[in-house]
Amino acid sequence: MKNNLLPIITLKRDVINNIDSILLFFKYNDQLLLIIRNIGKFKWSKSRRCWHGKFNQENLKSVRKSFSHLTTIKEDDSLYSAPKNNTIKLARSLSNYNKNILEAFVKYLQGRMYGKSTVETYSIFIADFLKYIKEKPLNTLTNRDVELFIEDVFIPKKYSISTHRQFISAMKLFIAFYPESKIEALNLIRPKKSKFLPIVLSQPEILEILRVTKNLKHRAIIALIYSCGLRVGELINLKLQHIDVHRYQIAIKNSKGRKDRYVNMAVSLTPLINNYIRTYNPIIYFAEGTPGNKYTASSVRAFLRKSCKLAGITKTVTPHTLRHSYATHLLENGTDIRLIQTLLGHNKPETTMIYTHVSTSSLEKINNPLDVAVKKFKFNGNKAENLKLNQNN
Repeated sequence: MKNNLLPIITLKRDVINNIDSILLFFKYNDQLLLIIRNIGKFKWSKSRRCWHGKFNQENLKSVRKSFSHLTTIKEDDSLYSAPKNNTIKLARSLSNYNKNILEAFVKYLQGRMYGKSTVETYSIFIADFLKYIKEKPLNTLTNRDVELFIEDVFIPKKYSISTHRQFISAMKLFIAFYPESKIEALNLIRPKKSKFLPIVLSQPEILEILRVTKNLKHRAIIALIYSCGLRVGELINLKLQHIDVHRYQIAIKNSKGRKDRYVNMAVSLTPLINNYIRTYNPIIYFAEGTPGNKYTASSVRAFLRKSCKLAGITKTVTPHTLRHSYATHLLENGTDIRLIQTLLGHNKPETTMIYTHVSTSSLEKINNPLDVAVKKFKFNGNKAENLKLNQNN
C-alpha cells in the first residue's frame, strides 16, 4: 500500500559520464535511500543531485518493482526516447584502435539502415564486449571469448534471455563487419525465447474500463487502441489525415519494420471520435499533449493504469494488453488467422498463432473426457447417486 507521506519519485533519462542513464529524483528519505542502495545498481551524483544507473529494461523494471507499491512514481517523457547526446559509451577504457572499430561498427549498422534504437543497443553491447577483452587483438578472438563474456558479465548481473538474444544478434553483425576474428557465427547459439502467453482482457472488462474513464480524450484513446489493435507508438504517431471516419478505416504509416497497413475502425466508435475531435480540436495528431505536438506513451500508460484500478481489474494491463485482447477477440469471433496477421502487421504467422493459445473458443469446443465419462454413465441407466464425484472420503 502506498504511503502518501513518502516523497514522490521522478524518473528521467539522460546521459551521465557518456552513459545512457536512468535518473531518480526524490527528496531525502531514509526508507527510499535504503531501497535504492539495496538495488545495488545506482550511484549518487553530487553534480546532478540524483541517483543514476545504466538505462536498460532490467534496471527500469527493478525501480518500478521496488518503489511502485510504496509511493508515486512520475515517469518523465524523456524516459521513452533516447537522449539527444551520445548514448553509446564510446569513452569506455578502450584502446584507440578499438574505439575506431566501434565507431566504424556504428556507421556499418547505420549504413545497413538499422533503426536508431537498434544501432544504440547493439553498439553498447559491442562496447561492453570490447571493454571486457581489454587489449586482446580482435583477430585472435574465438567463440570462447564470447562465452566467457556471457559467463562473467551476463550471468552475475542476471540479464534476461531477451537481452542475451540481443547480444548474440549484435555479435553476429559484428562478425560480419569484422570477419578477421576467429569467432564463428554459426556456433553462436541464441537461447530459446521464453514462451509467455499474453495477458488478455475479456470484452466486459474492456467495456468497464471505458465506462469508468470519464476523461473524453482518454476514453477515445483507449477505445481506438482496442478497436484497431494499435501499438502505443502507432497511436502516438497517428495523424488526423490518416483517419477516414466515413469508410471506418485508419491508415497506419511507417510502423514497426517500416511498413504501412490499413485497419478497420468500429462503427460504434464514430460518435466518440467525432465528439472528441470537436471538443479538443487536435491540429495534426489524433492525440496531442500540446497543440500540434504528440501525446506521450507514458501518459497513455498512466491513465490506463488508473482506469483499470477504477474498474477493479487486478491484471497487469498496458496499452499492448488492449492489442492482445483485440487479436484474441477477433479469433474468438471466427476471423481467419491470416487476416488477423495482416491487421496486426505481423511479418510471420507464427507470431499471430500465439493467440490460439489464449482463445477460449477453441477450448470450449473440446469435450473434457471426465464430462464424456459422466454422460456415458448416466446414458447407460446408472443412478446418479451412485456417482459421487463430490463425496468426502
